[in-house]
Amino acid sequence: MRIAFLLGCSILFAGSCKSDVKDAVLPYYDTADFTPVFVKAQQNIDVKIPHRIADFSFTDQHDKAITQKDIEGKIHVANFFFTSCGSICPKLTTGMASVSDSYLNAGVVMLSYSVNPSTDNVIALNAYAAKNGITDPNWHLLTGSKSEIYSIARKSYFAEEDLGLTKDSTSFLHTEHFLLIDKTRRIRGIYNGTLELEIEQLIKDIAELKKEG
Repeated sequence: MRIAFLLGCSILFAGSCKSDVKDAVLPYYDTADFTPVFVKAQQNIDVKIPHRIADFSFTDQHDKAITQKDIEGKIHVANFFFTSCGSICPKLTTGMASVSDSYLNAGVVMLSYSVNPSTDNVIALNAYAAKNGITDPNWHLLTGSKSEIYSIARKSYFAEEDLGLTKDSTSFLHTEHFLLIDKTRRIRGIYNGTLELEIEQLIKDIAELKKEG
């Protein structure tokens, strides 16, 4: 009886421990066609999802160098804009502001890369931030080498007007997409930054990512 009792407890304990290891709720995106990949808790994530955001170094609106070290171990949201854009960019900035307001001081980093860095220098980015009331210390408007920005946009974030479309490196990059990146620098979501419903979903998905620990 005692052995049976202990065996039963062991089975129950093992079952409860197993339930503590949960599968990822949000999918991963490992290729430019954005085919969702769901990963089981017991799978080797480095083998299953090798793609990560590459190392980088750019300058923000405060003339501060921002590198991959600033997002390491943190959730971040990325988008691409330019300060003189009068079409979709104001909506994108409003969308990012909603994310900022929802996660102020919560360790979520926002990276807004200028796709026109030749005119969007530190002074221009600082003025744009002031004009749009951007004061969140975790929201960085980035400038730097155009080739490096376009490279990370297309090769790391897979950011393009048409999903999965490979364009010439000189082609102007203009996209409404927001990318959600987890603490391991892997892509976990893509959203239309001009649509309020998609921004609301992004905010909910960040909450899910935070549960992953």
